[in-house]
Amino acid sequence: MEINELTPAERRVRDAFPSGAPVDFRTGSEEADDPEGGGDWGPERTVRAEVLRALLLGGERTPGEVPALRVMGARITGTLRGRYAVAECAVLLTGCHFEKAPDLYGAQLRQLNLSGSVLPGLDAGTIRVDGVVRLSGCRIPGPVRLGASRIARALVLDGARIGVHADGSTVANDEPVLRLNHAVVEDDLWWPRLVVHGEARIDGAAVTGQIRMDDAELWNPGGTALQAENVTVGSDLHAMRLRVRGRVNLRGCRIPGQLNFAYARFAHPGGVALRASSMTVGELWLREAAPIEGLVNLRRSQIDMLHADPSVWPPVVRLEGLTYTSLLPHLPAARRLPLLEREEEGYVPFSYEQLTAAYRRIGDDDAARTVLLAKERRRRGTLPAYARLWGHLQDAAVGYGFRPVRAAGWLFSLLLVGTVAYATRHPGPLKEDEAPPFSPLFYTLDLLLPIVDFGQEKAFNPQGWYQWLAYLLIVTGWLLATTIAAGITRSVSRN
Repeated sequence: MEINELTPAERRVRDAFPSGAPVDFRTGSEEADDPEGGGDWGPERTVRAEVLRALLLGGERTPGEVPALRVMGARITGTLRGRYAVAECAVLLTGCHFEKAPDLYGAQLRQLNLSGSVLPGLDAGTIRVDGVVRLSGCRIPGPVRLGASRIARALVLDGARIGVHADGSTVANDEPVLRLNHAVVEDDLWWPRLVVHGEARIDGAAVTGQIRMDDAELWNPGGTALQAENVTVGSDLHAMRLRVRGRVNLRGCRIPGQLNFAYARFAHPGGVALRASSMTVGELWLREAAPIEGLVNLRRSQIDMLHADPSVWPPVVRLEGLTYTSLLPHLPAARRLPLLEREEEGYVPFSYEQLTAAYRRIGDDDAARTVLLAKERRRRGTLPAYARLWGHLQDAAVGYGFRPVRAAGWLFSLLLVGTVAYATRHPGPLKEDEAPPFSPLFYTLDLLLPIVDFGQEKAFNPQGWYQWLAYLLIVTGWLLATTIAAGITRSVSRN
């Protein structure tokens, strides 16, 4: 192409390029300037992509000026080919209508701003940008490829719509509609109000600053909506009011600050709605989040603070190996325990120990004992029949040692029964001349307490059913004493 074979619109762009002056083709009418209808724009606002490429690679430079490609409201025909190009200037093509997806694979640019534009797709894998990449408000049916890119500042997609046409119809893509896997963003990843229909993949991405996904919507029913394994974030990942239909996979992420899903809604019925295993997170917030539809996997994750109401958890969870330091809001143990019963693997002792430790850190020993009692009861269901019977006895007698007051009640009740029974009918002495005066109270104590001897049991011989009552008190006393000793030993070992 010869540089002098330009239309009037293209000459405007050429003349403005050396000084970086903006070229605005917009009319001021919101309806007329909507790039969704840009295919009908006439030649007065049409620029060929090959003209833009020629300016980027060999456009005139004016000494003392900073060149830049700044075009607003243009219809860009053809494919903007910048594969492996090195352009020492900023590219700002905002509010434009692209007939074909730009090909910027491997390019090096100062800055890239396509805000408000309509594009069929964007191929910018391995791109290098010295400044900010802005796709704010873009409408891109997709796919958008930014894998392995390196961006020195922020990547901004706030309000963008990817994977969906203006009429709401979605695009059948065999690949993720948004790819940012293994990208390096040396500032923030800015995604508020982003709408994605299809899979968004950011596996292995490294973000020096924070990720903001507040009010974003990710839709891929029956599939993966967000694939984000092994993502590293410098500070926080905020996704308040996030709406997801499909699986969210955050396995192996490293987030030293907040992972904030407050007021979020996750739905993947019949599958894993949230996979957040093997993560390291400072704070995980699920405050006021809607009940999660689908399974939640938090296996082997390490979380300093977990803020979640019990109502947020689904009927099935995977918690094996999950460690946390504190839980918010502070709730009675009875509100937290049902979650441990939803474990897919069944009885997981470590989960009970973690909850116990969390209560002990805040000095709530009563709640800690309640959790340990629930653990013993859950463990009982895994034992043979004879062991379960012994467990029921320990539970009824002293609550496995975590309810010691209950033993005093049993002892007092048995002592009262024996005292009343033997006061009604004194057993006869074995030897009349050697028997001490009979005491129903101390006789019953002699029967109940195996290591105590008041001289009553050996001196008197009950008959009939009173003898059977004596046998019952002796056996019950032994069992109760053994159970109390086992419970006390367990309680002491816990402390």
